[in-house]
Amino acid sequence: QVQLEESGGGSVQGGGSLRLSCVASGYTSRKYCMGWFRQAPGKEREGVATIIRDGITKYGDSVKGRFTISKDNAKNTLYLQMNSLKPEDTAMYYCAADSPPCTGTLSVFPYNYWGQGTQVTVSS
Repeated sequence: QVQLEESGGGSVQGGGSLRLSCVASGYTSRKYCMGWFRQAPGKEREGVATIIRDGITKYGDSVKGRFTISKDNAKNTLYLQMNSLKPEDTAMYYCAADSPPCTGTLSVFPYNYWGQGTQVTVSS
């Protein structure tokens, strides 16, 4: 059973940066697809960025060029570097894992494992 724990959220002014971390524990495999998703109040959960075993990444259109997803397999840790933050980035951010075979889709549906989330608030 994979367990995921996020950290690194907080409050920041627009234009600022934050780095989220997600530590995976339990059974983990480098073949898993990992991703960051977010959900703002009153909105559906959406895919922010994903990474697959070969290091190939996908990004949502609204974060391209500003956010970077990466992972450290030795530490079983997933990261999301968020730069040039905007008020519309305000949301609860979740780490998720999809067991193989997986594609790294930005859709929430295939992901089997989810963390509890970390809040990101960006003020104007």
